[in-house]
Amino acid sequence: MSATLSWIDSAVLGVVEGLTEFLPVSSTGHLTVAESILGLKVDDDAITAFTAVIQVGAILAVVLFFRKDIVRMVLAFLRGLRDPSARTDPDWRLAVYVIAGTIPAGVLGLAAKPLVEGPLRSLWVVGISLIVWSGAMWWAERVGRQDRGEQQLTLRDGVVVGVSQLLAVLFPGVSRSGATISTALYLGLDRVAATRLSFFLAIPLLLAAGGLELPKATDVGAGKLLLGTVVSFVVAYAAVAWLLRFVASNSIAKFVPYRVVVGVIVLVSLAAGWLDA
Repeated sequence: MSATLSWIDSAVLGVVEGLTEFLPVSSTGHLTVAESILGLKVDDDAITAFTAVIQVGAILAVVLFFRKDIVRMVLAFLRGLRDPSARTDPDWRLAVYVIAGTIPAGVLGLAAKPLVEGPLRSLWVVGISLIVWSGAMWWAERVGRQDRGEQQLTLRDGVVVGVSQLLAVLFPGVSRSGATISTALYLGLDRVAATRLSFFLAIPLLLAAGGLELPKATDVGAGKLLLGTVVSFVVAYAAVAWLLRFVASNSIAKFVPYRVVVGVIVLVSLAAGWLDA
C-alpha cells in the first residue's frame, strides 16, 4: 500500500484536509474527490485510515489555537469534580456540555462504522450531500434567532449539536462543521458561539477517530503519514483563525454557492465517467 500513496499524494491530502476540516464545505467530501483525482481507491481501508489520522493534525491546530480556553475548561472541570460550588463556573459548564455531546456521538459513530466504510463511502453520496445540506445551512441562517452567546449555552445545546456530527460521519459531503454550526444556529446560538462549540466538540471525537485508525494507516508508510499530518496542522491553523474572523460578521450561507457548484461538478463528472465513485 505504501507504493500506492506517493509523497506528493500525502502532501496534497494534507493541504485539502487542513483547508476544509473546519470550513462548512466537507473535508471528507473534498478528500474523497481528491483521492479519486489522484487515482487512489477511496474505499481502501488504508486510505480511509490515512485520512482519519491526518485529521489529528487539524485537531492539534485547534488545540494550539484555543489552548488557553482548553486549559481553563480542564482545570474548571477538575475543580468541579472536587467542589460542587465550583460548578457555577462557565468553563465547568462548557466542559460538561462538550463531554455530554461527545459520548453519544462517539457511541453511535462506532455503531455506524460499517456503513461509513462501506456503501456510504461514495462520491455519489458526496455530491448529493453537498447540495442537500447547503439548503439546511441557508435555512439555518434564515430562521436562527442568533440571540444567545457562549454564556447562554445549555446541556441540550451540547448534546444536540454533538449528535449532529453523526450526519457528517454518515454522509460525506454534509460537513461536520456545517452540520454542527447549522444545528447550533437552529438552536438560537450566534455564529461565533456556534463555531467555537463546533471546534471544541471536534477535538475529542476526531482525536479518538484518528487513534482508532492509526494501526491501519501505518500501511501507507510512517513518513507519509507524518507528512500529511504536519501539512494538515499548518494549513488548518490558518483556516481556523480565518473562519473565526469570517463568522463574526458573515453568514455561513456564503459557502452555499461553492458547495452547490462542487456538488454539481462531482455528480456530472460521475455521470460522464470522468470520476470513479
